[in-house]
Amino acid sequence: MKVACLNCGSEITQNFCPSCGQKKYKRIDRKYIWDEVQYSTVHMNKGFFYSLKNTFLNPGKTARTFIDGNRVNHYKPIALAFILSGISAFISFKIIGLGEIMNSIQDEQVAKSEMMQDINRFNQTYSSLIFLTLIPFFALFTKWSFKSWGHNFYEHVVMNAFILAYYNIICILLFYPLLYIFKNNTSITMLLTGAASLSFLIIIPYFFKEFYKEYPFKQVLKRFLIFLILASVFSVILLILAIIGYFAYAIAFNPESLQQFAPKKPI
Repeated sequence: MKVACLNCGSEITQNFCPSCGQKKYKRIDRKYIWDEVQYSTVHMNKGFFYSLKNTFLNPGKTARTFIDGNRVNHYKPIALAFILSGISAFISFKIIGLGEIMNSIQDEQVAKSEMMQDINRFNQTYSSLIFLTLIPFFALFTKWSFKSWGHNFYEHVVMNAFILAYYNIICILLFYPLLYIFKNNTSITMLLTGAASLSFLIIIPYFFKEFYKEYPFKQVLKRFLIFLILASVFSVILLILAIIGYFAYAIAFNPESLQQFAPKKPI
């Protein structure tokens, strides 16, 4: 039986509209709800865990196959990065209590200014969410660094989403269990948080080595060094902006905190 699509008015001869893709009208009943639950659960399990496994085992290869068009079994990479960043932030903040740990560590370092303590605490506690917001900038840097190798900016956004997803998987499986075990040991905690941040120096070249298998690793390293320079300059600019923002906030809402910068009177 031919039916008109309720969305665009086109004639539907099968289960879906050939023009807009809307499913043929079916009254919502118990079977409809059960089918939706089954589809949502199976699709989530298949796509999410399939992408999770493959990103963990072969991040660069997984990203390359996705960008080259093999996408039917994959969870969306940007959504994957969002979910894993949220899980990572929840574990670090709620389960490990990294914010309180960094507070206690920074309080012991009396030689440091309160401003740098606040910036460091924020960076260490919310690193995964910070990296999430920086994906477009890092995509721009990798695009510039690998500009002659045939991928556009938006494909580099997807690459960096896979890189962040891989970083979060490593943190969740490796660094966070160790941080939880040694959270009362200041030295080990500082070592682990530093190692987690520096792991990008291994993750990124490893990713692009897998992604660009047709190029020698030496060329990949040269491009990575260009990326490193761009990212370092950007980090300095961000730090300067953070300091300016801190002073602006302090002047407007907490002028007492600026007393730490006042010259000390000679004894």
